[in-house]
Amino acid sequence: MLAYIIRRLLIAVPVLLGVTIINFIVINLAPGSPVEMMIDPNTPPADIEAKKEALGLNDPLYLQYIHWLVDVFKGNFGFSLTTYQPVAQMIGERIGPTVTLMGLSLIVGLAIAVPLGIISATRQNSKLDYLATGGSFLGISIPNFFLALGLIYVFSLELKLLPSGGMITLGGDGGFVDRLKHLILPVLVLGTGIAGKKIRYVRSSVIDILGQDYLRTARAKGVREFMVVNKHALRNALIPIVTVIGLEVPILLGGAVVTEQIFSWPGIGQLTMGSIMNRDYPTLMALNLLAAFMVLAANLLTDIIYSVADPRIKYK
Repeated sequence: MLAYIIRRLLIAVPVLLGVTIINFIVINLAPGSPVEMMIDPNTPPADIEAKKEALGLNDPLYLQYIHWLVDVFKGNFGFSLTTYQPVAQMIGERIGPTVTLMGLSLIVGLAIAVPLGIISATRQNSKLDYLATGGSFLGISIPNFFLALGLIYVFSLELKLLPSGGMITLGGDGGFVDRLKHLILPVLVLGTGIAGKKIRYVRSSVIDILGQDYLRTARAKGVREFMVVNKHALRNALIPIVTVIGLEVPILLGGAVVTEQIFSWPGIGQLTMGSIMNRDYPTLMALNLLAAFMVLAANLLTDIIYSVADPRIKYK
């Protein structure tokens, strides 16, 4: 297993390099320039050119990329072109809220999807099955931004039970309860989308496993149905589900960008949107590198969980 992990990590290096090259080209092909976003539109062209020269934006693209890459290997992600803060510091301040939001959303989504998927599979064509299937389609069909605006309208504007945005109440103590209240709506939005998709995967995966001969044997030996489903069937049904959960990370990142923007959540998604709008190239490159790293790490973790869920899988 250790040799496999080391090999995967070595393979990840050229993949990360390829991702950074593509991102660098795409970012620089976008219309506009960071300098145009920084200065007065009436600034003389000579001053604009001087600013571009000072920032190295007049250098050939390959030279700009090499300078950025060398700095990254030194642990320097550069400075933001809009806030002039170190990019690493900006991301460090934002990554905690995003990981909290994504992690809780994933936990809530799976906590809803797995039991409902199992119930739906073991009680096919029952009222519970139809209810779970209908809820699944509803969760998949409602766009994140629409659900977010609807929840803000109901729980924040009408009922005044929950805050409409931010991570803490301005002027409040910022304690656990206050943070929890701010988390409920964004977690509900992301968790609903995750649960909607996963209920269908869990249902179909468990239905496939329930017809296997070894489960009939277990029943014939007198094993209780609860143990047959939750111990013997669920473990094997988890293998395709683990794959889907691993693929959820990049989708969750995309969903978090929209959700963080709507709820003013001070995370990576909000920073990404601000960087795109301001053409903040150093911050965008660092964020893309972080996103690529998270996707590769999630895939590696998925492979490791495979071997835990199914002992027949051995990596060499």
